[in-house]
Amino acid sequence: MQAQVLNLLADLQAELGLAYLFISHDLGVVRHIAHEVMVMYLGLAMEHGPKASIFAKPLHPYTQALLASTPSVSPAQRRLRIVLKGERPSPLAPPPGCVFSTRCPHAIERCRVERPAPRQLDGRQVSCHLAEQFV
Repeated sequence: MQAQVLNLLADLQAELGLAYLFISHDLGVVRHIAHEVMVMYLGLAMEHGPKASIFAKPLHPYTQALLASTPSVSPAQRRLRIVLKGERPSPLAPPPGCVFSTRCPHAIERCRVERPAPRQLDGRQVSCHLAEQFV
């Protein structure tokens, strides 16, 4: 049923020139339907850009962890699992710096005190102080 609905959406998009804002936690579906992807954490954009770029080489540690947790039957698409540790912050009382800093395996002191502004890097917007090391 899900595949039928997704195929119908794709057909309607092609026939009528529609644009969709599709929100999902299922990255397999996102990979199938999206042209652009925005990865959010605690209501903030962590990474935004073309689907192919984000799925091929994620630049934000949260995007990397999400994609690593997605099962795949294709050996070429499997990634080394990233286990996130630390406390999930409350959306009512987010941490002062990067909202992902409490769980990020790469967080430095700057991440804990200064919220990174989205910036253009490798054809997409990334909100991470250390994103250059992942390019």
